[in-house]
Order: sequence, then C-alpha cells, then structure tokens
Amino acid sequence: MATKAVKQPGTATESDPFAKLRSQYGSGALELSGTENALYERHLVFDNVVDPAAAGPRERFEAIAHSVRDILSQRWIKTENTYARENPKRVYYLSMEYLIGRSLANNVTNLLLDPIFKEAVKEKNLDWLGLLEQEPDAGLGNGGLGRLAACFLDSMATMQLPAMGYGLRYEYGIFKQAIRNGWQQERPDNWLRRPDPWEVARPQEKVEIKLNCSFEVQGGALQAIVGKASSLFGVPFDRPAVGYGGKNINTLRLWAASAPDYFEFQAFSHGDFVGAMAETLEAETLTRVLYPDDSTSMGQGLRFVQEYFLVACSLADLVRRFQRGNTDWNMLPEKIAIQLNDTHPTLAVPELMRILLDEAHLGWDTAWDLTQRTLGYTNHTLLPEALEKWPLAWFEMMLPRHLEIIYEINRRLLDSVRSRFPGDEGRVQRVSLIEEGAEKHVRMANLAIVGSHSTNGVAALHSELVRTITVKDLAEMFPERFSNKTNGVTPRRWLLLSNPPLSKVITEVIGDGWITDLGELSKLKPVAADKGVRDGFRRAKREAKIQFANWLKSESGETVDPDSIFDCQIKRIHEYKRQLLNALRVVVLYNRLRENPKIEMAPRTFFFAGKAAPAYQLAKLIIKFIENLADTIDADPATRGRLKVLFLPEYDVSLAERLIPASDVSNQISTAGYEASGTSNMKFMMNGALTIGTRDGATIEMAQEAGEENFFLFGLTAQQVADSRGWYNPRWHYDHEPETRAALDLISSNHFSPHERGVFAPLYDTLLTYGDHYMHLADLKSYLEADQRLRELYADSDEWVGKAILNVAGSGKFSSDRTIAEYASQIWEVKPCPVP
Repeated sequence: MATKAVKQPGTATESDPFAKLRSQYGSGALELSGTENALYERHLVFDNVVDPAAAGPRERFEAIAHSVRDILSQRWIKTENTYARENPKRVYYLSMEYLIGRSLANNVTNLLLDPIFKEAVKEKNLDWLGLLEQEPDAGLGNGGLGRLAACFLDSMATMQLPAMGYGLRYEYGIFKQAIRNGWQQERPDNWLRRPDPWEVARPQEKVEIKLNCSFEVQGGALQAIVGKASSLFGVPFDRPAVGYGGKNINTLRLWAASAPDYFEFQAFSHGDFVGAMAETLEAETLTRVLYPDDSTSMGQGLRFVQEYFLVACSLADLVRRFQRGNTDWNMLPEKIAIQLNDTHPTLAVPELMRILLDEAHLGWDTAWDLTQRTLGYTNHTLLPEALEKWPLAWFEMMLPRHLEIIYEINRRLLDSVRSRFPGDEGRVQRVSLIEEGAEKHVRMANLAIVGSHSTNGVAALHSELVRTITVKDLAEMFPERFSNKTNGVTPRRWLLLSNPPLSKVITEVIGDGWITDLGELSKLKPVAADKGVRDGFRRAKREAKIQFANWLKSESGETVDPDSIFDCQIKRIHEYKRQLLNALRVVVLYNRLRENPKIEMAPRTFFFAGKAAPAYQLAKLIIKFIENLADTIDADPATRGRLKVLFLPEYDVSLAERLIPASDVSNQISTAGYEASGTSNMKFMMNGALTIGTRDGATIEMAQEAGEENFFLFGLTAQQVADSRGWYNPRWHYDHEPETRAALDLISSNHFSPHERGVFAPLYDTLLTYGDHYMHLADLKSYLEADQRLRELYADSDEWVGKAILNVAGSGKFSSDRTIAEYASQIWEVKPCPVP
C-alpha cells in the first residue's frame, strides 16, 4: 500500500521518498491506499463487491495481496520480455515439491515495500499480523526437499538468473495434522478452498499429454484400460518468484491436470453420470493430492503418473519456449539447463530423448549427447527405499515408447560396462537400469545419473557417501560427473523476515550488506565479545521467545516459560532422524529429577514438531510416546515447572518462522551417515541457536565454520556406524548403562501408558529385540554427556550468548545464494540477465 501523497515517478522528494520504487515497478501515479481509486480500495470493492466498512479479514487480505501483485505485475512482464529478447541460457528447475509457505509478507519484504505498507496499515488501522494469518501455507510441499526448492527460487531471482521453477498445482497438501489422544490424525489440507491471489491461470498455454492407456469406472473405482490411448491436458498456473530488491521477478509454473473439453454424452444421457465423467475424474485426480498414500499399489501408480505428468508438461513447455528464439536443436544445451530435484523428475531423460528422436527427428547419438548435456541431477538421499524404482509393467502399460528408449540406453550402458570391466557381471547387474527379480523395476537414480552430465550431493559427507557407497559403480564409470553442492537457505525469509529483532541488531553492528551477501556475517566474529553486541543479541533472543510464548498461548492455550531453555527438534518424523533418542534423553532427565528433586537443573522446554507419513506406524507411535511423556511430566510434582515437553501439531513454514528465532538449542541428531544435509540446522544456526548434534549431513560443515568448540557434538561417526553393523548389540548398553536401563524399564513398565498398557512395546522391541538399526542406544550416553556440557554453558549467560554470536557469524556459507552461485557456475553455466 502506498502513501496518500503520490508524485509522478522520476524525482524522489521528501514528500515522496518512494519515487524510485514506483518507477522500477512502473506503477506511475497509482496509489496503494487512501482514496477510492487506490489499489487496495478498488480491490476491496470490485473484487468482493463489499462495502469497505463491512469487509472481513479475508477480504482485506485478498485486497492487499492483489494490490501487491498489481505493483509487481509490470516488472514480472518486463522480466519475461527481457529474457525473451536477450535469449540467455535459462535454468529450468523441476521439483515435485515447493514448500513456499505464505507469500504476502515475503513479497512485500523482497519488493522493499515495508515502509510503504507500514504507513498504509497505520493509516487504515489494519491488523497486519491478523491479515497475514488469513493466508494459508501453500500445500505444495512436505519437507526439506520442497523448502530447499523454494529457497532456490528466491536466490535465483535475487541473483538475477534467468530461471523458472516447474511443479504441480496440488489442490490438497499432504495433510493437516491434528493430535487426538496423543495420536496423529490426518485431515484434508484444502489450501485452495479460497482463491489464491498470487496465481495466474494460463489456459491458453495448456499442453496435451498422451498416455497409452485410459481409465474407466469399475466397481466404484478408476481402473486402467490397457491399450486404449487417452489424453489429458496440463494447464499452467504461474506464481511470481520475487527476488530481493524487486529487480528480477521469475516464475514458478505449476501444472494442473484437466480432461479434454468433452465427455461421453451417450453414457451421461442414459444415466451413467459417473462413467460419463470418468476421464474428467481421472484427470482431476492426478493433481488433487500431494504425495498420495504410497503404501498401496494404486497410490504408487498415481505417484508414477504424477511424475510423468510434471515432466511431460514441463518439457513440452520449455521446448516450445526454446523454439521461439532458436531453430538449431544443437543449441539446446547452450540455451537450456534442466535440474532434476531428486529422482522424481527422472522421466525427463527418456521424455527428452523421445522429443529429440520422434519430434525433432535427430539421430540417437546426437539426441543422447544433447540430453546428457542439458540435464543435471541432484541426489537428496542415502536411504535405499527413497531411491525410486518403478515397476517395469507400468512403463509397458502407460509409456511403452519411453520403455523402448530406456532399454536402448541400458543396452548401450551395459555394453560399455562389459567393455571396460570384462568379466565383472556383478557390476553389470548393479549399474543396470533394470533391476531383475520376480517383478522387474526401472532404477530411477541410475537412469538420472546415466542420462545427465552432473550428479551432485547436498553436503560434503553426503556427496562422499553417494560416490563411494550408494552408486559406487556408476561413480567409478563417470567420476567427472560427481560433485558436492552443500545446501543453503535464503536469509531473506529465514532471518530478515522471520527475526526482525536479531536482523536489526546485526544491521546496526555490520550494516545491511548481509541480506544479499551472507558472508558479511563473519564481521560479527571480531565483536563477539563486545558487551553491547552481546546485550543486543540477548535482548533479541528474549524478545523472540516472548513473542513465541504469547503466540502459543493465544493459539493453543499452552503456557511456556520464556526464561526456560527452548530446546527444539522440528523435522519429519522418521526413525533415522531419531526423535525417539531425544525422547529417551528427556526420560533420563525426568528420572534424575524424580530420584533427586534437589538436583540443579535449569528449567527446560522441549519442543517437538513434524509429521509422520500416514502409513508409517512406528513414526506415529513415536509421536504418541512424546505426547504421553509430556502428560506424565506435567502431572508429576517433581518435574512440573522444571521440565516441559510440547509436541506442536501441524508443523509448517509459518510455525518454523515463529519457533526458530525463539530457540536456544537445535537438535540435529540423525544417525551419522543417514541425513543428506538438513536445512533446519542452518536456519537455527543463523538465528543464534546452539546445536547439539551428530557428525552428519551439513552439521559437520557448520561446526567447521563456527568452530567445534561452539557446538555440542556427540555420537558415532558415519564410518563407525558402518563398521559396527556386523557386531552391534543394543542389549550391551542396556546391561552396562544404568540410566539407559532405567529409561527403558520405565517405558516397559507402562509408566507412560498406565491406561494403555503395552502400547509402547513396539518401541521397546525396536530398541532391544530387533537390533536398534538406527543405533539410538549406542549414542544415548554420549548424547547425555553433550547435554551436560550444554547445561553447564547455559548457566554462564555471557559465554552462551558469545557462542551464539559466533554461530551466527559462521553461518554465512549456508546461504542458498552461495549454493546457487555454485550450481550456476559449475553445473549450469548460466549468467545473470539483469532486467533494466
């Protein structure tokens, strides 16, 4: 919203200090608010047909959001026109997820409109924070993969790189999480229930996608009909990706599935309404839900088709854009860089080959060279179950041409392997794109590596393990393709926007250059011992804790003590992330207080948050245990007021933006060798939390940057985990470590489940009977020792805040700007394309 007094652009005056922004965004003499013709007032009246005095919070939010979109629209158009005119090499980022959170505050910040909006909000007497709450978190992602993609979009636009994100427009997010009697309950996340003010539908740019099967309703369910070809359409919906400073505004294009503009009228007229609409139901179902339940073959099949739909729509679109300014197919890798965010978009390999072979009519060798030089692949996991393998039968049924291409790629690959490693049939089987067995599968990670010129991991340790263990044979064949690109996060959202008190302190000390060059934070190191700087950091942390405590009280009724240690573990619930290890730590501390109530222990609040996959029963049981643990501690006079445990439901970007700035302690405690990188660890670090963690993922590099003496590291290394696999026995720890035994005995005695006897037996069995695969008990004692060091340091407030400052000072490497700069120069060979 703009000020009332609006001058023509071009001359910044005292009465109009925002003339430069007006000129940049082409908004001329348009006002944001204050008159009946101002943007906000017009949207309020004409979009909603409502008297402004009677408008509710949702109508006011939509009017503000549409006003912001109006301001950026001309710059958005100008960005695309500049790219079309200059014809630079472009980046196309393909990802099944974009966990973008809310957009209003982020867009206002990146457009540098904060002062204008503050003035307008004050003038209109609007509840700004209340209006922000009207925007749902976009249900386009789930975890770190999608949040990384969102950070990358921010960085690419800020760095003025000609880039575009491609994804799917899910109508429903993964699910809304509620907790009932301690158990996770999944509810629909209908985030598009109200119109999204940021998206722009582009039906005129729809693309047709052909499948070798069709669908009919049989027995109330959609069934695939093999051999009967069908079509569906991908309709693009564009969202602005605003770079900081508002110079380049890139596009996130999301595809929605729709059916052809007809249906079986004969069936409809004869009363078979559902059957007549089968194709429409099939098409609309395709992009209805993020991550369908893949515990069933139907869920897996839908996921497979979703992945192909993303790839086919995106490649058709980017090839169409390439052909507008280029006639020579040999220029494809000089004009296009396609990055595959994990294995999900790997069908881009055979799809691009199909386009070049069947539509461009190129020879195999030329098509294969162009495909490899155009595609890059990012690996995000070391877990075998996360390296996708799709049944070969599905290719036969739906994508037979793609299977032919995969077979030919594989034939040539295996010929090469046999030539280089004669007699090594074991290697041939391991690198093959086809996994043999009772049911054959296509190995998508192998296909992505073979079909691209670059494979990167996302942290130094992760990249090393990918190269030496996960795909060792392929890395030995193509060593030049493998590299590391340690992840990063955008400091605009995760520090500037999320933590105004700390951002203000940092800017007062070192200036605001850190917003676009996070390496500037290193200037805090020489002043980390300065009393004024420490006092400023201390005040900022306390302000963030009080704000979070007030918000939590208003939202849930829960009361937390801002003077207690805020100790956090917020991430997807999974055994390897070891929320159960954290809970065991709490049980031990609880036991200590029960046995000796006079023991000295600073008040502590343990926050857990994260979603468990709907079919992951043990993860759901871990949530249940945390909930019961919380209730037990609250009810015990020995621990009430000294320990508190809270599981915060419905963890999303907005919750993280509130909790991370308030946190004192960050738990990054995955089994070493299992976490690819982690990005929440980076967010905690740059917001001044101290890390207690294992030597895993990017935490290793974070400790190197800030100094291991400023971290609380513990536990086995990845090598030690691997070396102990053959002989590790968790019962040894039960027999020889009294506190470990006491904690497990307390669980097995139903102390935490007096009215649900035996409910936690699977946890006990996982740890003792079934071998403790993720080595919780191996690391528990070391975890407790690190925790003791942490509590001792916290008792010295001055030393604690000094180490917090050094953590912030050492976090500069972990900006997504640095990560994207490495992708751009070392993988994509893409340069900035400034918009005049």
